[in-house]
Amino acid sequence: MKLPTRLDPKQHSWLQSGPALKLLNILNASEKDSTQFVGGCVRNALMNQPVVDIDLATKLHPKKVEEVLAKAGHKTVPTGIEHGTITAIIAGHSFEVTTLRKDVSTDGRRAVTEFSTSWEEDSARRDFRFNAIYCDESGALYDPQAGINDALAGEVVFIGDPEARIREDYLRILRYFRFFAQVGKGRPERAAITACARLKDGIKTLSSERIWKELKSLLAAPDPVKSVRWMRTSEVLQTCFAGSRDVDQLERLVTSEQGRNWSIDPLLRFMALIDPVQARTISKRLKLSNAENTRVMAYANNGPVVPGEDFMDVSRRLYRKVVSGYVDAAKIAIGKYEGRDQRDIEDMLEFADEWERPVFPVMAKHLIEVGYQPGKELGDILWNLEDEWISSGFALSMDELRAKIGNLGGGGKSGGQG
Repeated sequence: MKLPTRLDPKQHSWLQSGPALKLLNILNASEKDSTQFVGGCVRNALMNQPVVDIDLATKLHPKKVEEVLAKAGHKTVPTGIEHGTITAIIAGHSFEVTTLRKDVSTDGRRAVTEFSTSWEEDSARRDFRFNAIYCDESGALYDPQAGINDALAGEVVFIGDPEARIREDYLRILRYFRFFAQVGKGRPERAAITACARLKDGIKTLSSERIWKELKSLLAAPDPVKSVRWMRTSEVLQTCFAGSRDVDQLERLVTSEQGRNWSIDPLLRFMALIDPVQARTISKRLKLSNAENTRVMAYANNGPVVPGEDFMDVSRRLYRKVVSGYVDAAKIAIGKYEGRDQRDIEDMLEFADEWERPVFPVMAKHLIEVGYQPGKELGDILWNLEDEWISSGFALSMDELRAKIGNLGGGGKSGGQG
């Protein structure tokens, strides 16, 4: 198969006009052929996938990039200037411009680099071959690492020796599986899997935030199951967080999503992978946000969802716990069942979606008004009253509940009738 040597600008709007092309032209006007597009935008264009982030590589020194753009009236932010990266703001859009680099030394978390003017040296320090393809304003491609074939074949291949690339930055283990989930076809490369398995303990040196960001991106792929299975086989998944479960539950959830047109939900997929008993430990390990932790714990505390529950059972759960926890647990469980059992859970999901939380008519002040003292006993009585109200289908009135107060306790009263 003859490989393409250029992208057709007519098929890619970002090569026709717009702020990215304007930025490229400004930098090249200061020094001819100094700057090209690189990385994901070129890779995705070759694979006919959406181009979201557009990055540029340049021979210009970061200070020169700032100077040129300032002169042209554009703002820059030194987001990673120690690594040669400047964020340029053009017409409200942000683009990373990174000076060509070569590695001097690495420790698995960060690299010591020097600026370079060589496209070959810059390409050699990148992670995967299809991320080292450059493209100029005409669409002409420069492919020093032979990444075009990988992009078209859906193959994720490290540049050079996989172990050497991973030792430069252990996050590349997770990036490997993320890219394999997003674009990989067939089986992963044996050398890559072997290297990831051998060096998996390096993941422990990474920050929790970097690990969680990559895991979420991986789980956002249309179908991450095959990649996650390889992560588990190589014990990379268990290294990211102890308490990961068999991947079958994730596969059932993805099948349910596809069959019911549910939107992709990376956090729900993550919950399908974890042991609920270890949810709190896992959440702390990965430093989930407060909102993410709240949702994960609601799922873990909800307990399993099984067929045969009646609406009252579910109403009690929805009232006493968190609705999102029940919905998440039901979505994860639904793929385990077939026929009538599956329809039971579908009915309960629909019920939960429409359920509105009723308001308990009795408050602490109502008991205090009739002589109860604030304290644990008052709380227990309120809880028991609420339990009877729930069991009645939320039907007992205020008067009916007040009539029951004397039967539920009263040792804490200072007066009044019990």
